[in-house]
Amino acid sequence: MSASPRWVAYDVLRAVHDSDAYANLLLPRAISRARLTGADAGLATELTYGTLRREGTYDAIIADAARRPVTDIDPAVRDSLLLGVHQLVAMRTPSHAAVNETVRQVRKAVGPSAAGFANAVLRRVSERTAQEWEERLAAAARSDDERLAVRYAHPVWVIRAFRRALAAEGRADELEALLAADNAAPVVTLAALPGLADRPADAVPTPFSPLGFRSAGGDPGAVVAASAGLVRVQDEGSQLAALALARVRPVAAGERWLDLCAAPGGKTAVLAAEALTHGATLEANELSSARAGLVRDSVAAIPLDVPVSEEDGRTRAGRGLYDRILVDAPCTGLGALRRRPEARWRKQPGDVPELAALQSELLSAALDALRPGGVVAYVTCSPHLAETAAIVSDALRTSDGAIEELDARAAVAAIAEQPIDLPAPVDGSGRAQLWPHRHGTDAMSISLLRRR
Repeated sequence: MSASPRWVAYDVLRAVHDSDAYANLLLPRAISRARLTGADAGLATELTYGTLRREGTYDAIIADAARRPVTDIDPAVRDSLLLGVHQLVAMRTPSHAAVNETVRQVRKAVGPSAAGFANAVLRRVSERTAQEWEERLAAAARSDDERLAVRYAHPVWVIRAFRRALAAEGRADELEALLAADNAAPVVTLAALPGLADRPADAVPTPFSPLGFRSAGGDPGAVVAASAGLVRVQDEGSQLAALALARVRPVAAGERWLDLCAAPGGKTAVLAAEALTHGATLEANELSSARAGLVRDSVAAIPLDVPVSEEDGRTRAGRGLYDRILVDAPCTGLGALRRRPEARWRKQPGDVPELAALQSELLSAALDALRPGGVVAYVTCSPHLAETAAIVSDALRTSDGAIEELDARAAVAAIAEQPIDLPAPVDGSGRAQLWPHRHGTDAMSISLLRRR
């Protein structure tokens, strides 16, 4: 409705809640359209991401102050209230400014009667400090997990899944550190494609990926544009996952590689650069036509022909035999909650079984398409054990000894430029699990499986 940071944040929240939009895709475009720069762009970003991260906690505060469930509040009013509560309990916005600006927004977006309601709710919210609200909500919690949910703004089912995943490494005591890391804005990380681009001399290298570096500040898009597509924004964990497959053993010239679930194409680009260096070929596949277009764009600057098919990966894998296959499987995305803050509230535990069935079928199809000695990297941006350890365990069990697991932790450690803390899972598997709190990456799970 206007070009102010508060309206940009409001419009993005409305799109996220009303149309299932993704904030990380929509917000940069909204900021650009509104011509926000500097502090205004920063304010719009903090309002949007900060509110989405802590939405569950803010809903509990609103319900308490409104004396009714948030489901009984007009969604357009709720979104303004969420922004207002974030300013009151998590930012240094003066109370009168947070209340008045939010009430003005509700009046303009919804109407005078809703503005009166919003005013009453926010004034009740402003009567308590952030710590007092946390103590009040914690006192009403029915379990320790519910208290963690209030403090760290994660659904209880996600907290329990994270605890089990950490316990699988003997590190359950790191749970609160992980939850806190999920609520911190991630540092922008870039990758210089191997053999095609170098890290800038003034860049800060990432601790583990030999391709990665941290932006020196400013718009990373300018660095990407100046490189003609040979440098791109990419999480360090994604870089390591692609490199683990490409470098787990020496590449023989003429090898045939496949990226089975390729969108948006970041890992595809790393694999393409590695294939070009070593004389291998690479094919990519993505079911969605729109997302397949992203993959083509991602590899356009690389002087290697990478055909991109648009098929169901479960059937596409069988169209040939391959030496290396990346299965970057569709998943809950619980490992990227720093970047996609709305995902923690959008995903439900009921999503996991359906995704796990698909993951298992994709991995099985990829393993069937391996040449003898060929390797599959099974990767998820989720640490949920039902999407990681269980999928790999089932694949090994049903392979009748034809498939063996490699030590992915050793493969990642051999790539890493600094020592990397990858404890052995208690189940004895070779899986490597990356974590935001421990490694500064998304919570990427990497397993390597080889046909004997």
